[in-house]
Amino acid sequence: MDVITLADVGKSFGRKEILREVSLRIEDGRTYGLVGPNGAGKSVLLLLMCGLLRPSSGTVTIDPAYLSRGRDYPDRFGVSINGPGYLAGRSARQNLADLASIRKQVGEERIGEVLEQVGLSPTSPLKARNFSLGMLQKLSLAQALLEHPAVLLLDEPFNALDADSVERLREILVAEKAKGTTIVFTSHRDSDIEMLSDEVLRVEGGRVTDG
Repeated sequence: MDVITLADVGKSFGRKEILREVSLRIEDGRTYGLVGPNGAGKSVLLLLMCGLLRPSSGTVTIDPAYLSRGRDYPDRFGVSINGPGYLAGRSARQNLADLASIRKQVGEERIGEVLEQVGLSPTSPLKARNFSLGMLQKLSLAQALLEHPAVLLLDEPFNALDADSVERLREILVAEKAKGTTIVFTSHRDSDIEMLSDEVLRVEGGRVTDG
């Protein structure tokens, strides 16, 4: 079953063409590694996949099982693209509690669990404005994982993480794969791509090809 299908998709910003004639299928339960040079359009591709951007041409189709009535943004998608959206004056736990309050699908126990999972203290009063880049990355990952997603779209999830945190994230993604989660992620680290991916897709020159 295809979770996401792109058919002849193009995306431009003004006169700048980022992607053109992209056709691909993201199959349920598989892990896809996106590779390619900076500025090639990997982040744009992820944004198109979850409906946060609309294509300039072509179509992006998401399995209706992930679309509640009246919602454009799919259910059960965990997304970490361009870092976390957060309130600077709130702690990690408070930021996750604010997010959880929108749909009321998880409670305090899950918030603490996912913070520990990514390596953030559930009890720390430190405000997000004082987080290091690595801590902000962990917060973004916690946000993506919070509501037990069936699909994960992760843009450079290993960036700014120390060696222990990289290993922790690898273990998280391996466990998500084992649960049947569909994962699409970008990374400049060949080891991450080789270890985790069922299929590698190269984004370059506006096109997407098998890696």
